[in-house]
Amino acid sequence: MSVRQSLLAILDQGPCYGYQLRAEFDRRTGSTWPLNVGQIYNTLDRLERDGLVTKGEVDEQGHVYWQITDAGSAEVAAWLASPVERPAGTRDELAIKLAVAATLPGVDVAAVIQTQRTASLAQLQQLNRAKYAGGDPDGPEELAWSLVVDSMIFAAEAEVRFIDHTEQRLARHPQHAMALSLSHEKPKRGRPAKRDATATVVGETAPATTATAPGARA
Repeated sequence: MSVRQSLLAILDQGPCYGYQLRAEFDRRTGSTWPLNVGQIYNTLDRLERDGLVTKGEVDEQGHVYWQITDAGSAEVAAWLASPVERPAGTRDELAIKLAVAATLPGVDVAAVIQTQRTASLAQLQQLNRAKYAGGDPDGPEELAWSLVVDSMIFAAEAEVRFIDHTEQRLARHPQHAMALSLSHEKPKRGRPAKRDATATVVGETAPATTATAPGARA
């Protein structure tokens, strides 16, 4: 989630000072991603360094109003017009944990899965309760909040489906047959080639060779 672009988009509506920016961000996200003032000002300093915002007037209370530049407005327009790009690989902790646990000798993977299912279902129930405890669903602030909560609910539902799917797959294989002992083969230097999960596109044929995934993001 880009705090940088979000703050720029708010400033594109008019000059704001730091605490005001935080309040406006909270209004538009239902306070589901709380920002501290230090994070706000650190971001503003970087935006100023990049020529996207400038310091403007100071009011009687000493509030410094930040205003967007033409370059900043252009970046906002480009951000809104561009899709959100997902990384080709995964760093999802649950997926990695289950993948590793499934190949460790002596691990009760069924217990690992059940513990996670209990926690994931509890989170899903909590999100659903929060969603239906809101106010006027047609109000702008309530709408913004509910959109964020909906996204969290869909992600939690997908997590539960993934857990069920994993349990069903592992049930078809004896656990001892899936265990990997430590390899005594000396690994080659450099990063191994990785499978690109985005290589296969609907309507296209996957390439015959294994694609090399892009390097990790900074």
